[in-house]
Parts: sequence; structure tokens; C-alpha cells
Amino acid sequence: MEFPERIGAVEPSGDTPQAVYRFALRQTAVTAADVAAALALDVGAAEEHCAQLADLGLLAEDTRTSPTVFRAVDPETAGERVLGPLERVIRTRRQQLEEVRTRLLEFSQVYEEQPVRTDSRGTVEFLASLSSTRAAIVELAAKCESEVLTAQPGGGRRAEVLEEAISRDEAMLRSGVRMRTLYQHTARFSPGTREYVDRVSRMGAEVRTLDDQFIRVLLFDRKAAVIGVESDPGSAIIVREPNLIHFIAKTFDLWWLNAAPFPLEWSNQEVADIADQLKQRIALLLSEGLTDQTIAKRMGMSVRTCRRHIAEIMERLGAKSRFQAGFLLSARTDVFTAPEEPGAPEDR
Repeated sequence: MEFPERIGAVEPSGDTPQAVYRFALRQTAVTAADVAAALALDVGAAEEHCAQLADLGLLAEDTRTSPTVFRAVDPETAGERVLGPLERVIRTRRQQLEEVRTRLLEFSQVYEEQPVRTDSRGTVEFLASLSSTRAAIVELAAKCESEVLTAQPGGGRRAEVLEEAISRDEAMLRSGVRMRTLYQHTARFSPGTREYVDRVSRMGAEVRTLDDQFIRVLLFDRKAAVIGVESDPGSAIIVREPNLIHFIAKTFDLWWLNAAPFPLEWSNQEVADIADQLKQRIALLLSEGLTDQTIAKRMGMSVRTCRRHIAEIMERLGAKSRFQAGFLLSARTDVFTAPEEPGAPEDR
């Protein structure tokens, strides 16, 4: 079965498609003319709505008749018929992606064995261990004169990492260095991270959060950047090439514009708003067919917390399976408009 090209472009106008579907459910079979007569539509509009619902699999077409006859199909069956082929294509593409990724990683050791590459415009240096990465950060922080930009994805930071960072960051702030730091929204619920943010904010640092994952990077004076390596958390790359530095700085500035200030005092409404933003992002990733583990990593939260959010989303949707939830999410935009009683930040 070919996946209909038009399905991605379906844009229901008001609730007319729902009215057409509701009418079809009450009949054994309908034609576009029947729909037009029942709902006071012109035949052309009725044909278009029937075609849209057919693309979604909610109406089954019998083109052997003239005019074409449509019969209503339940959403779960429609989802299996229409989304199944697309999901198979996505799974195949993901498998191909992982195969290519695995092949590329086979060359990592060869790359790491090569000396640092330099040219007249700057350097790119690979740091293969956590100790060398930490030493490089300490050195760059000590030489920093005007500004440090930090992006730290992954939710709340570990206590030992914050303990190491606080003295270094406070020393930079005391010397007049401007500091801007980005976290993910989930970091707001980490007591240790909140305490760190409180201390550096009192010294003039600015801290904001985003609802999605980004790259781990530290940028010193817009001259040198330390970038995390996703496949090896202890490794990093130091970039000094001016054009790459310019790109990294502009990317950080865009992240910053889309981020929200890190509140040092919570209101119940702020807790509820952030919780719903997290659920909206999780719902989007869920509709894309990502696994619980992948969603949790991207959102910077534990798998257990992620699964609790997914369970709440499915409950709001009235979905009995992840497949049904993904299908319903593609058709609804009001999932998070109902008020929710917020809990304590630690419970989120």
C-alpha cells in the first residue's frame, strides 16, 4: 500500500471534517452528495472533506461505484492501515542510520591517533579523557577576561560537578567576567542545581532554561570553545578556529533568545506551566515514535519520570496504547489546556 502524499497536508477547517465523519458513522454508506445535502455544503467541499478523511483512513472508498461510496472506519483500524507503512519506513531508516553511525565510529580510534590539526586560522584539538577536559576548562577559565557562555543539557547536574564548578565560576564572576548559562527545564527541579544558580545569580550571572536538548558547550571570550562529545561524555573538542567560534556563538545566542529565565522562587502557576511545557515536548517526541529511553535522555530526566509523564499524557488522551496515543496526538492540539493541580517541584 502506498502512503498517501496528501495526508501530511490535511488541514481541517473548523470542525467540518468531524461533522462529516460523525454523519458517516450514522450511515451504512454515504456519497459526497449525501454529505453535502446533510451538512448544507456544496458538493465540491463535501468531496474534499471526504477525500481528507479517506487519506486519514477514517473513510473507506469504494471507487467501483459511481458516485464513489464511503464507509466510516474506526480510528484505531485507520491508524494501523495508514500509519503502519510509514512506521515501517521510519524503522528501516533508523536502522540504516545506526548502521552508518556504527561504521563511522569504527574510524574514531584512527582519528584520535592523529596529531592536532592546525592552520593559520586557528586549531581544533581532541581531548580523549575527562581529566584532560577538566584541566583545559580550568586553564581557559583562568584566562577568561570578559565573557563565558555555558550550555549544560541533561537536567540537574551532579553534586560533585557543581562543587567543582562553583569555585571556578565565582572566581570568574568576581573578576568581572559576564556569565550566561543554559539548562534544560528539568534542571529547575534539582535542589543542587537551584542552589548553584542562586549563588552565581547573586553575583550577576544569568541563567535560563529550554524545553529540549542542545549541545554541551563552554565558550570563553568568544575565542575558544569546549564542546562535549556525545558518544564519550569524558571527551571533548576544543575549537579556536574563528569561523567555527562565530557559528557556535550565534547558535548560543539563538538558544538564549528562546529560553526562559531560571526562577529562584516558584509559584504554583510557574510549576504548572513548566510541567505542561515538558509534557507538550514529550507528546511531540512520543508522536514521532521515539522510545521512552530516547525521550528521557533528550528531555534530561530519568526514564521513570519520563514514563510517568507519558502515562499522564495517555490518560488525558484516553489512549490505551502508545500507538493510539501517537495517532490521537497528531489530530489534537488541546491536550494540555485543561488545568492541572501542580505538585512540589521535586515531584516533577
